[in-house]
Amino acid sequence: MYRLFAIPTLIINVSIILLPALLTVVLAFYRWDGISNPTFIGFENFEKLWGDRIFWKALKNNIIWTALFLTFPIAIGLIAASLLMLVRRGRTFFQVVYFLPMIIATVITARIWQGMIYNPQSGIVAMLNRYGYDVRDPLSQTSTALYGVAVADLWHWWGFMAVIFFAAMRQVSQEQIESARIEGANYFQLMRWVMIPAIMPTIALMMVMTVIWSFLVFDFIFIMTQGGPAFTSEVLSTMAYRKAFYELGVGYAAATALVISLFGLTAAFFYIRLQNREDAE
Repeated sequence: MYRLFAIPTLIINVSIILLPALLTVVLAFYRWDGISNPTFIGFENFEKLWGDRIFWKALKNNIIWTALFLTFPIAIGLIAASLLMLVRRGRTFFQVVYFLPMIIATVITARIWQGMIYNPQSGIVAMLNRYGYDVRDPLSQTSTALYGVAVADLWHWWGFMAVIFFAAMRQVSQEQIESARIEGANYFQLMRWVMIPAIMPTIALMMVMTVIWSFLVFDFIFIMTQGGPAFTSEVLSTMAYRKAFYELGVGYAAATALVISLFGLTAAFFYIRLQNREDAE
């Protein structure tokens, strides 16, 4: 009887997630412009990917993006969460402040950074130049475009990490914390030997989700640079979008999407193995 309640959810997941996913897998082996009849070409799309320098550039940028988001926001989030543990009054206020960038629409956040901070005519960059500093718009430079977008997304993301880690730290046994303090543990020792080991499952989950989200990143890059200049901020998702809707290479875009999914599935596989190992112990 109770299984009947799962049927609506199952139908929604099959129709919205499973069927489009299967269609994407099938289209990866076809040449299709989205209008005419698809033509089966086997592995030709993947062979073209292998020889496409833009694909390798986009993949490299995705790896760089993932490395940035596996380090900075997680480290800042842990530090901010641990400091919240020391605050007795105003915790709710600080959590709201930390989480605020996450609830602002992505397009607004991206436009604020693009128009009010990086803009060389009217933004903070322009103000620094007026005071004699030689600062350029990072979005216009091939060497800094990717990092300029990453900074905006990092500002948007780290507060979410802080709130998640703080919620996990609040579940740590107070007896453990008090015992460590009685034995003379300072702030760093408490974090190293008590807090971080206790919330390691949460950290592992957020790292896996960060890998998945990093390979799905699209909005900030598309709004702020559209993958430019000269493809230096191109990632796999923007490449797939451009191939599908600008160049009408739907099959080629589907093959690119499968590569994105491969990295997400790999991250999920290692997380499930880690969880199974912990459950076995």
